Amino acid sequence: MMNVLNRVAVSISAGSINVPAISGDSVFHNVLNLVYFLAGTVAVIVIIIAGFSFTVSGSNPSAIAKARNAILYSVIGLIVVLSAFVITQYVIGRF
Repeated sequence: MMNVLNRVAVSISAGSINVPAISGDSVFHNVLNLVYFLAGTVAVIVIIIAGFSFTVSGSNPSAIAKARNAILYSVIGLIVVLSAFVITQYVIGRF
């Protein structure tokens, strides 16, 4: 039985069944890009929701302050994500 399995394993190579060979660097790069995309998308959605909240808050000072803080923190988060993206692209491009 082991001999048959061994022959089957030897006869099947990665090229014959069209399995792509992906390096660890490209997987790491793709995961980082996905994380940056998701973080940027969340930040933009929070900015939109906070802007809507700011618009409909009327004269309620606590709601206005809460919306302003949400916009401020989202913009800061977006800047951090963009900075991390630029730094990692630079570092990955160098090595």
